[in-house]
Amino acid sequence: MKTYFSFFFFLVSMLTCLAQEQLTVYFDSNKFVLDTKENTKLNTWISENKSNKIVAIHGFTDEDGTNGFNDTLAQKRVNCIFNAVKNQIKIREDFKTRSFGESFNQSKNKAENRRVIIYYILEKDLPREDEILGIKKEIVKEEPKPEIVYPEKLVFENPNGTKSEFKLDRTFMKKVGDSKAGEKLKIENLNFVINTFAVVNESRGKLYELLLVLQKKPSLKIEIQGHLCCMPIDRTDLSTQRAKAIYNFLVNHDIQKDRLSYKGFGSSMPIYALPEKDEQERAANRRVEILIVEN
Repeated sequence: MKTYFSFFFFLVSMLTCLAQEQLTVYFDSNKFVLDTKENTKLNTWISENKSNKIVAIHGFTDEDGTNGFNDTLAQKRVNCIFNAVKNQIKIREDFKTRSFGESFNQSKNKAENRRVIIYYILEKDLPREDEILGIKKEIVKEEPKPEIVYPEKLVFENPNGTKSEFKLDRTFMKKVGDSKAGEKLKIENLNFVINTFAVVNESRGKLYELLLVLQKKPSLKIEIQGHLCCMPIDRTDLSTQRAKAIYNFLVNHDIQKDRLSYKGFGSSMPIYALPEKDEQERAANRRVEILIVEN
């Protein structure tokens, strides 16, 4: 009774695909080591196929001996070839070996049955490797992320019953939300009371713009950077205090501290050289910027 032996599971259909090459080496009866001629043949093939890739090795025996003996012998022949090629030529990561013992269509010429077949793919065909092997990759359709919609204005009721309304710059908020790590953005029209870190009422909407973006983008981390104009030395560390004022506003509105940091640069990083020529240059140097740390 014929038996079937499988050392590892491997798809038979894999071996019938187009664009696969194969090499066959033969063994003497009851041997699992190649003779000189076949060993030379194998080594020559290895030297000529360094850039190709093995996808399977199958081993066979003839009907001499018991089924168990033949199955073991076939596997030993597979192991012999695998050990010869494993450090010499690329092999698929999910490489499998298989031995057939005598459980296959036997040739009348017994010598033809005592063989190992190496199946491989040529370098030029490697870009089509999965296609050649009949492997279908599962395509995971990525659902588009819903676009974040920012409000055009915010309205607050004050303790005295009056209402405050802030018009918001939706373009700026989207730009901050879409920026990548390492990008830096200036907060336009963010003004402070002269020589203080108090934000003027007309600019408080800029703080809420930043707050809304951080609320809607939980992955966003930023560094708030303060800059001064006019004076070469920031004696009162005003640039840091202004950056910290924005930091405190965000923390007081429940933005986690580990998403925020602040730093003052004084006048050490001017856009225009000091002393500035006019108010336009001074206004450009007197600024707060947002560095995107992570998004």
